[in-house]
Amino acid sequence: MSKTFDDLLKKLSTCPTKKVSVAAAQDQPILEAVAIAKKKGIADAILVGDEAKIREIASSIEMDLKGFEIINEPDLAGAAHTAVSLVHDGKADMYMKGLTDTKTFLKSVLDKEVGLRTGKPLSHVCVFEIEGIDRLLFLTDVAFIPYPTLEDKVAMIDYTVEIARACGVENPKVAPLTAVEVVNPKMPATVEAAELTRMNEEGKITGCIVDGPLSLDLAIDPEAAKHKGATGRKIVGDADILVFPDIHAGNILYKGIVHLAKAKNGNILTGTKAPVVLTSRSDNTEVKINSIALAAVVAQELK
Repeated sequence: MSKTFDDLLKKLSTCPTKKVSVAAAQDQPILEAVAIAKKKGIADAILVGDEAKIREIASSIEMDLKGFEIINEPDLAGAAHTAVSLVHDGKADMYMKGLTDTKTFLKSVLDKEVGLRTGKPLSHVCVFEIEGIDRLLFLTDVAFIPYPTLEDKVAMIDYTVEIARACGVENPKVAPLTAVEVVNPKMPATVEAAELTRMNEEGKITGCIVDGPLSLDLAIDPEAAKHKGATGRKIVGDADILVFPDIHAGNILYKGIVHLAKAKNGNILTGTKAPVVLTSRSDNTEVKINSIALAAVVAQELK
């Protein structure tokens, strides 16, 4: 089981090298990330975008472009269309956002002819390696679905379980989070959390153990579970997957961990035919590399 991002890199070292198609690759942090990813054997890259600018940036950071395929497409929408079609046609294993804006990028993902749509809702999964926690934590959804319905949450769990299993967690424990650990009819999130648990018990959600509603402390802190007398629960501070009731709760915790804790993270967009790397402009190079590694692990599992 992978407990750190270094474990994921070791896992990839035994697999065929994957290929990432980058839309609008004329971006310094992106080029730095794919260069390191190639050097570490995480993934090769096809760089789609303004070739002159790609070469100019690469020269400024002393990046050797030998071994990289470059497709010249200066138009941002055209670059996204070309890059996603490479994944759609099986010429690349995963798709990554470069300098293009998120709206244009997602439009290409959802393109009916060359995109990666499946007909299922798209969702976002963040994977954290946090000092003091002996496993990777999988968070969903912190960036994409504002107010997930019960149906959305089922899809979010299915996607994240698939990613956790790709990372070696055979039977991940899933905690639908709320402010309290008991059902309160006046708090709809607790009712839905209990329904997700029931669906898991009835075999409608498989490949994992679901236990909710759970407060965050009971989900990730065994001592809190002990002090609150909750040791009879299926999850006693050992959750692998945290499912948030809405984007506000998820995004606040995500940014809290990023800015206040010693942590590493990687992000992936799910609900697509192939892994999609959708990082923020503010994410550092390490996050981008970790996200490529995460996508490569999932791509290998899909194979």
